[in-house]
Amino acid sequence: MTTEYLFAGFGGQGLLFSGKVLAYKALIEDKFVSWLPSYGPEMRGGTANCSVIISDSPVGAPIITNPDVLVAMNLPSLDKYENAVKKGGMIIVDSSLIERKVKRDDVSVFYVPATDMASKSGSPTLANMILFGKMLKETGTLNEETLNAALGKCISARHKDMFDLNLNAVKIGCAE
Repeated sequence: MTTEYLFAGFGGQGLLFSGKVLAYKALIEDKFVSWLPSYGPEMRGGTANCSVIISDSPVGAPIITNPDVLVAMNLPSLDKYENAVKKGGMIIVDSSLIERKVKRDDVSVFYVPATDMASKSGSPTLANMILFGKMLKETGTLNEETLNAALGKCISARHKDMFDLNLNAVKIGCAE
């Protein structure tokens, strides 16, 4: 079984971090993984996306044309990738930043006001992890043990104070 994920939005929204946590989580679960970050030259404020492929067998190429799951954190990303999602796939939208609705009816869609939720929770920079939590819940891939281990790998010692904040944001997303 192979599942392809695409996290897309502006640079600085934590999309590459979300993808990295997902990739480490899958590695810890003994899956084959491809993680491919992509961002414009502006970095913060420019376009950014991250492709993650998780498989039970070796991944042949890191390029995703038709993701199973799209996490969109801005309108240009939803506009660009909505039609690429596989029929029967999933789109998770930050409805705080994206006002329009998904036009397709052959995919599952979840609207999460993640940016607003992150601000209200006191962690305004963690909307990405709220969406990440929602994605784990809806894909049925939440495993707290491997999630904790993956966060431990991805959060540097210098930012270890962010571990609990990130974990709390994931839990907020799971509860949504």
